[in-house]
Amino acid sequence: MFQKQYHFLFRNGISMENEKKDILLDENPDISEAELPAQPDYEGEILTAIRSDTSPRKLREFLDNYHENDIAEVMPELTANERRKLYRVLDTEMLSSIIEHLDEEDAGSCLNEMDLHRAAAVISETETDTALAVLRTIQKDKRALIIELMDSGSKRDLTMIASFDEDEIGSKMTTNCIILHRDISVKEAMSELVAQAGENDNISTLFVVDETGSFYGAIDLKELIIARQTTDLEELIMTSFPYVYGNEDIDECIEKLKDYSEDFIPVLDINNRILGVITSQNIVQIVDEEMGEDYARLAGLTAEEDLEEPLKMSLRKRMPWLIVLLGLGLVVSTVVGQYEEVVAELTIIMAFQSLILDMSGNVGTQSLAVTIRVLMDEHLTGGEKLRLFFKELRVGVCDGIIMGALSCVFVGVYIYMAKGKPIDFAFAVSGCLGISMLVAMIISSSMGTLIPMFFRKIHVDPAVASGPLITTTNDLIAVVTYYSICRLLLINIMHLTG
Repeated sequence: MFQKQYHFLFRNGISMENEKKDILLDENPDISEAELPAQPDYEGEILTAIRSDTSPRKLREFLDNYHENDIAEVMPELTANERRKLYRVLDTEMLSSIIEHLDEEDAGSCLNEMDLHRAAAVISETETDTALAVLRTIQKDKRALIIELMDSGSKRDLTMIASFDEDEIGSKMTTNCIILHRDISVKEAMSELVAQAGENDNISTLFVVDETGSFYGAIDLKELIIARQTTDLEELIMTSFPYVYGNEDIDECIEKLKDYSEDFIPVLDINNRILGVITSQNIVQIVDEEMGEDYARLAGLTAEEDLEEPLKMSLRKRMPWLIVLLGLGLVVSTVVGQYEEVVAELTIIMAFQSLILDMSGNVGTQSLAVTIRVLMDEHLTGGEKLRLFFKELRVGVCDGIIMGALSCVFVGVYIYMAKGKPIDFAFAVSGCLGISMLVAMIISSSMGTLIPMFFRKIHVDPAVASGPLITTTNDLIAVVTYYSICRLLLINIMHLTG
């Protein structure tokens, strides 16, 4: 029983992860984890085969049993000569699939190692958007030679996609799709599908154009397969299928793309003709890139960094905002200096300054993240922005009340028991702390909403400007609020010292 289950899990090359181990152990209580067969070492098997003296034919047949991603994983571990051996052994289609599973830099290095004709043949088979990204990593002179040797169709598609700016959605599309004409029969549509599938394997959704060549709708492959030959093709077409224009900014249409669960979304030109498609994989990649850029901007960086980035470039990204924040930090220090007499009379309040700073900073950062996320919608109305502000204000009030009350109780008990202060003194200080926290959190949540809105209004990227600024601004707000309330309540009204 156990052996049968084990082979079922591995027959198709599926790794035995912890969940699968748990299933086997649950169903086979007499077997310990140590008795489970070892996981297959695909990487080791591929490396051993490539480094052996196996004939080219046998090596190719052996590697056909592995997924292209498994082979791509070992490419960086091979020597240049071993990789060249693979370029000779594997066919063009498999090499192009391996290229698609490598990152752009590694893929570019592989193309550089191939002779020009082989590189041109491989890149011609690669998805157009991937091919363009890889070619951009190659030196300009060699890139031009490879493009010149590509087949005319691939060269035309590559030139067309390259005509879009990197921030336009057309730069992320692929031309791998099936296009049918509206006025054909179901039988003719099936024949056309078979004819085009040799060059384009994205066939789960078929796109339809009218007699003028304009986008008309889409057909699900399953619907076409089960349709009777007498069925009118018009009945299968979804005319309300979503689409985007190639020159749309990625930031503007990314939300629309995420709202649909379609495998492919057509990309149109200004005449409504189909240029290509955005695949679900493209969408995931775009969202990941956008999230990475936004995350970097929230830290005050103009772009993401990587491990290979030179020190000088990293410093150039980080230093401008650090200099600005240094100036703002000096302002905060100057403001704190104005409360020296408060600290001198009530030294104990210094112990809780960081508590106020941290809590107000956290609330402000949360409001900032929510606001920037909402502001990604370019069509947000003034009323919706106002509703967002009051929503975040209510959240700040509720957070402030809850955290202020908890701080009042716990800090009061701490001062009374740990510091040995009178109970009225202890809870006077903690009550002042609670009130200060409430006020600071309300103001911080408001600033976390208003600051990015202000920067959006003056056409400055709120993610870049707000992230570093909000931290120092909240520190200033928290310090002024805390010491001002302490001076007013504890010293001027209650006349406490200690």
